[in-house]
Amino acid sequence: MNIFRFTGDLSHLAAIIILLLKIWKTRSCAGISGKSQILFALVFTTRYLDLLTSFISLYNTTMKVIYIGCAYATVYLIYTKFKATYDGNHDTFRVEFLVVPVGGLAFLVNHDFSPLEILWTFSIYLESVAILPQLFMISKTGEAETITTHYLFFLGLYRALYLINWIWRFYFEGFFDMIAIVAGVVQTILYCDFFYLYVTKVLKGKKLSLPA
Repeated sequence: MNIFRFTGDLSHLAAIIILLLKIWKTRSCAGISGKSQILFALVFTTRYLDLLTSFISLYNTTMKVIYIGCAYATVYLIYTKFKATYDGNHDTFRVEFLVVPVGGLAFLVNHDFSPLEILWTFSIYLESVAILPQLFMISKTGEAETITTHYLFFLGLYRALYLINWIWRFYFEGFFDMIAIVAGVVQTILYCDFFYLYVTKVLKGKKLSLPA
């Protein structure tokens, strides 16, 4: 494992922990898109079905279990534990417009036409756009809490680091995965505008605001 993948994993884990702590400590999920969290739970569930069929390493298995567990814990907090604080009026992105096309694409473009491989491919495609309901929600409300922007920053950083990881692996290992790379590029592009606002506003102590 190279340093870019490892730091990418840590950034991903940091994002998840930041979000969970934010919800738990404030006893509120205000400003958090439940739809994005459901999509992420679906991403991890379909991607890590290989937990049932193969063992790569203790690190690999532990991280997969943590991602799945935290994803469903977040969904539980939003839709059950702190449901009264969930802002469903602004979380209105039509997720079927993401899931259905992504599902179709996974059937058409994959490495191997087998159930596990199609589901893995589906998870890669879906992860690249799973943050859209959250970004859409921020655009509707016009602003985001600082802690929410930290969550989004580390989530975007994780994807950018993984993109560098794929480049590293191509140059030093000869490994090339077009599906993962293209999806990673798409996901990183979606974060670019947010990254700019994060650096120019949030890191300077200002509140992140977007045109509603």
